[in-house]
Amino acid sequence: MNTQISELNGVTNSSSVWGDFVDLDGECDVEDACEPINRYEEGLYLPIRIGEVVAGRYRIEHKLGHGGFSTVWIAYDMHKGKDVALKIMTADPGGEREFLRQNEIISCVPDTSRLLIYQDTFLLPGAARNPHRVLVFPLKGPNLRDYARETSTIVRRSAAKQLLQALKTLHDSGMVHRDLNSANVMFGLSSFETGADLTTKYQILGRPQKIELLTDQEMWKNGQLVAPMTPKDSFVVQDTITLGDFGLAIRSGTEVDFKLQVPVGYCAPERMHQINPTFASDMWSYMCIFAELYLKWPLFGSGFFGGGFRSVVGLLVRVLGPLPLSWKGSHDGGGEPDESWYDQSKVPDPKMSLESKVTQSRDTIKPAEQQLVLSILRQDFSYLPEERLSAGELLEDASFKALMDRYGV
Repeated sequence: MNTQISELNGVTNSSSVWGDFVDLDGECDVEDACEPINRYEEGLYLPIRIGEVVAGRYRIEHKLGHGGFSTVWIAYDMHKGKDVALKIMTADPGGEREFLRQNEIISCVPDTSRLLIYQDTFLLPGAARNPHRVLVFPLKGPNLRDYARETSTIVRRSAAKQLLQALKTLHDSGMVHRDLNSANVMFGLSSFETGADLTTKYQILGRPQKIELLTDQEMWKNGQLVAPMTPKDSFVVQDTITLGDFGLAIRSGTEVDFKLQVPVGYCAPERMHQINPTFASDMWSYMCIFAELYLKWPLFGSGFFGGGFRSVVGLLVRVLGPLPLSWKGSHDGGGEPDESWYDQSKVPDPKMSLESKVTQSRDTIKPAEQQLVLSILRQDFSYLPEERLSAGELLEDASFKALMDRYGV
C-alpha cells in the first residue's frame, strides 16, 4: 500500500457511510458537475475516493469543486482534529504555479486576511512518477458564481465592497491577479462542532453523490467523480468573502505570452488586443463581478459554459459601443475580427445598453440607486485602461460610497 495514500474500508458500490453511488439517471448530473475525465487519463488530476486518507493524516470527506489546475476536497485533519480544504494540483508546471505565486504574495502582502493563503503543503505521488502539489487551506464555502444570486441585496453589496478591498490589498503590493472572476471569490463556512461525526456533517453539506471514475485506459489508481457539496444556507457565512486562486498572478509590469483571460466574460478588451494584464484589466474583471452581483447574472456571459472571445467582443459592442479605432488590426482573441467593432458611428443597442441592463434588474431598485450603479459601471467599463479608476480610487468614489452607505456596509 502506498505510504502517502491509503483507502479506508467501507467504500462499496452502494450507499455507505461515505455517500451514495448514484443510479443511471443521476450519472449525467454528476458528470456535468465534475472535472473532465480525460484530465485523469492524461495523468493531470489525481484520482481520489471519498473516505481515503492522504499523507497519513487527511481523511477525504467531501468535494468542494475543481478548476483547470486542481480538484478541491473537504478533508478532516486527524492530527489537529479540524476540517480543512485540500487543493490537489495537477501534475504539471501549471499545478506548481499557485504554490510559487502564493509564496510571493506571502512575502510581499502585509495583510493577507482577505486573501485565501495556504497553511501547509506537501507532495503526493502521481502517474508516471509525476508528483502532485497539495495545498492545505482553511475551509471556505461556495463561490460567488454558484451562490451569490441566492443571497440578499445587502449580502451582495457587502461582497462587492469586500472584494474591492481585497483587490486593493493585492494591487498595493504590486501584484496583478490576472484571473479575477466570480468563481475565485468564496463565502465563509461555519465550523462544525468539535467531534461532529460524518452523519452530522452530511446533514449540513449533503451526502456525496458519486460515480466510479471509469476511463478508456487502465488507471494507476482508482478514483471517483464526486459532485460538489451543497451546504445548507444556515452554514454559509454570508458576511465574509475571501479572494483566492493566485496561480496566474504576476508582478505589475510583467510581460506575458498569453494575454487573454478565461473565462472570457471577465476578460478586459485590451487583453484581446495584445496588451498585457495590468491593475486596470483586473478592475475591468472586478466590474464584471460587480455587475454580476447587481444583475444576478454575468453581464457579458460568464464564458464558464462555452462562448468564445469573438462572441464576447460582439456583446461588448452592443452594450458599450464601438471599440477604440486605435485597436483595429491588433485583435488576437481567435477568429477573424469584425470590422464593425471599430466603426465609430455605431452606438449601443438600446435593448442591450448598460442603462437597459440596470433598469431591468431582477431586484426592485429605486431610480436614485440605479443612477449610482450606472455611475460606478461607467467609470470602470471604459475601454481605455488608463481611464479606469483604481481599486483605491473606486473605494473613495462618491457614487460607490453612497451606494454602500445605503446598505450600511
